[in-house]
Amino acid sequence: MNTYVLTFNEIDHTKLMEVGGKGLHLGELTHMEGIMVPEGFCVTTEAYQKTMMKEEALSTLLDQLSLLKTRDIRKIGEISGKIRNTIENLEMAEEIKQEITASFVRLGEHKAYAIRSSATAEDLPLASFAGQQDTYLNIMGIDAILHHVRKCWASLFTDRAVIYRMQNGFDHRKVWLSVVVQEMIYPEASGILFTADPVTFNRKVLSIDASFGLGEALVSGIVNADNYKVRDGRIIDKNISIKEKVISPLNQGGTVAREIDKDKQKMQTLTDEQILQLEAIGRHIEAYFGHPQDIEWCLFEGRFYIVQSRPITTLYPLPASEDSKHRVYFSLGHLQMMTEDIKPLGISFCQMLSFWFGQNLTPAGGRLFIDGTYDLASPISRKVLIASTGNADILMKNALENLMQRKGFVKNLPRGKTSINAGSGALSWILPAIKVYLKNDDKAVETLIASNEKQIEDMEQKISTLSGDDLFEFIEEDTKNLKAVLTGRENMKMMVVGGFVSNWINKKMEKWLGEKGAVDVLSKSAKNNVTTEMGFALLEIAEQARRYPEVIDYLHHPSEKTFLEDLSKVDGGEEVVKAIRIFLHQYGMRCPGEIDITKTRWSEKPTMLVPMILSNISSVEQVSGTARYEQGRQEALAKERELLSRLEQLPGGKGKAKRTRRMIAVLRNVIGFREYPKYSFIKRFQVYKRALLKEAQALQEKGLIKEAEDVFHLSFEEFRHAVRTQTLDDGLISQRKEAYRQFEKMTPPRVMTSEGEVISGTYNTNHVPAGALVGVPVSSGTVEGRARVVLKLEDAVIEDGDILVTAFTDPSWTPLFVSIKGIVTEVGGLMTHGAVVTREYGIPGVVGVENATTLITDGQQIRVNGTEGYVEII
Repeated sequence: MNTYVLTFNEIDHTKLMEVGGKGLHLGELTHMEGIMVPEGFCVTTEAYQKTMMKEEALSTLLDQLSLLKTRDIRKIGEISGKIRNTIENLEMAEEIKQEITASFVRLGEHKAYAIRSSATAEDLPLASFAGQQDTYLNIMGIDAILHHVRKCWASLFTDRAVIYRMQNGFDHRKVWLSVVVQEMIYPEASGILFTADPVTFNRKVLSIDASFGLGEALVSGIVNADNYKVRDGRIIDKNISIKEKVISPLNQGGTVAREIDKDKQKMQTLTDEQILQLEAIGRHIEAYFGHPQDIEWCLFEGRFYIVQSRPITTLYPLPASEDSKHRVYFSLGHLQMMTEDIKPLGISFCQMLSFWFGQNLTPAGGRLFIDGTYDLASPISRKVLIASTGNADILMKNALENLMQRKGFVKNLPRGKTSINAGSGALSWILPAIKVYLKNDDKAVETLIASNEKQIEDMEQKISTLSGDDLFEFIEEDTKNLKAVLTGRENMKMMVVGGFVSNWINKKMEKWLGEKGAVDVLSKSAKNNVTTEMGFALLEIAEQARRYPEVIDYLHHPSEKTFLEDLSKVDGGEEVVKAIRIFLHQYGMRCPGEIDITKTRWSEKPTMLVPMILSNISSVEQVSGTARYEQGRQEALAKERELLSRLEQLPGGKGKAKRTRRMIAVLRNVIGFREYPKYSFIKRFQVYKRALLKEAQALQEKGLIKEAEDVFHLSFEEFRHAVRTQTLDDGLISQRKEAYRQFEKMTPPRVMTSEGEVISGTYNTNHVPAGALVGVPVSSGTVEGRARVVLKLEDAVIEDGDILVTAFTDPSWTPLFVSIKGIVTEVGGLMTHGAVVTREYGIPGVVGVENATTLITDGQQIRVNGTEGYVEII
């Protein structure tokens, strides 16, 4: 058997490491019945490795390249250029030349060939290297072929290929290159076929791009292709382009762009019959590989030839479905302000605890989606669902409304038990809520919080005595009890009253006085708000640290492992450490992405607090958290007096003022509670997590897992089974880790169907200035300042006057809010965390600004209009 060359016929699914993704697919396509593939062979990765290994200069250059980061653009270009030049001038081993020559002679010395690279890490289901290496067409003669084999090897080190590998975590030394040498055919037409629509991502719609001549015209962008959309054997859309140029082969080798005859420029490239024939070929190939495909094809003498097929890697994975009926999924992450991936154990807890949608939560791509099909099929539930999503994410609401405009789609939705109904408990909240409103007890929230805290203390005592299966059984039962508490009458009556009076005040003040967002100021420094109190508590730590230069100096260079111990040794450190420990006792269970139980908590890694403490020290005026709280309270009282005074001047003003005074009093007493329910279940999460990690450590000691955190890649039941049986599939955790390395790079869609179609929502932009970025106004006021784009909380460096621009926030971001002048987020709605806190802190805010973190550059001057809902880049 050849060592350095394999013909397509010799390649099967076991040969990935020898011929790379492209070569592997060509080999498998060759074996498929009914698929025409031009003949060819692959120069294997062994030839690449043998040639590379003997060159010491290359090893030195690769060492230098491995030390660089993607930001080192100039240095990457410099070293990559040296590597390419070295490879192109290498002397190929004689035995490699001989095998290539022998295969070339067998195929035909007088034919022309296409030469393409095929990397071992490319064309995988979740990582495609498409376009990262070069392709050479119409190559003639053995000398030219050998030369272009070396050029293909060198193309593994183009700047774009090197940066792509860095971004996707591939080791330059572990990605090897095979070279595909394939007989050229000279087609009448060629193009690309996607078995899933690349625009809408609908798996049922096949998209074909087609133009005359060689496909390079499409790839190089010199011609507009025809586009055909096909579904289930029916052409559903055709876009016939004017095609002015065609790429043709030259007799002596190479290609040239030529003008197309005027009478052919507006012709449809493929007949309808050929379009449907190509659809059938595409579906056949997709079924064989089991994944949507990106296929390059040629039409020659009336027959279709396939010259390449690779997985489409831009598709978001679909949730698993038990049937083929239409389904609509929307992202729980967008509703919970956490669009990052969630580990399997975290997904289990979200499913166990999710309130209305627990039975309809399904994972996909490391995130959770709500199957809202049955709710959307019901006219009543549909209205409730769409309205409630609007409070959290307006673009999701708009996307669902757009989808519901498709009458045929809605008509075909399956019917079933809805999530939103009277049984959810909504009716049982009304009477208790009325009683709360009428009584208006200023101690009611404190009493309710104390009751919840006592339940947590009791639970913590019980769980400390349990282990093994008893522990898992207890946690499973406790989450049921917790769910009942969180959505029970006692908690929900406060939420209902808070929502009612907030809505009443805002509507009436706008109607009577033309005052928008009055609640924003009236709710400042409300009692019993655990989230805003947390922000003020961290501000107190900053106030203490500010008095000690040695503390500040240490905070700029903290040791992660011995942080508090080392801090206590510097002047003033003991006082600051004591304050931090008090803070961690009350809030240490919090962290970014806290709904995922597997996320690292502040109590587990206190250095996560350092950037926020430093930001408070450097950017906030020297005022204590207590003073800031009192300042907010006085502003709320002043706003109340102002509104009541203005109301009394109106016709019937005394009555209006009396009702408003009553509503404000209720608002001040209950509105702080809305942040407590999440705080309480996150507090329980930390208790669960500590207990479960003890079980994980026992598995680690017995050698079933390498490190305790490996159990985060197991579901709750898988973890439980491992503890019960003391067995675990060796490869399961490795497989999950690899999948999650890909999931973390994905962006989940807000709304998608079971066909994979991504449904988008849009804003009405009529009221915004030209060029402004539109979103949802959530906290009134206008502010200008420097944009500070922050993707991770631990990277936040905020200075005085900065405006925070980020993807989303959750309660863990609250301490930053005392340091910023405004906020812009990509995800959110009126009642999400960032919106609520910005209103209470009096910070202008706009949320739901799509792609804000990429459209706004860190350091730009921007203007945030939190009253009208837009952002201007100044």
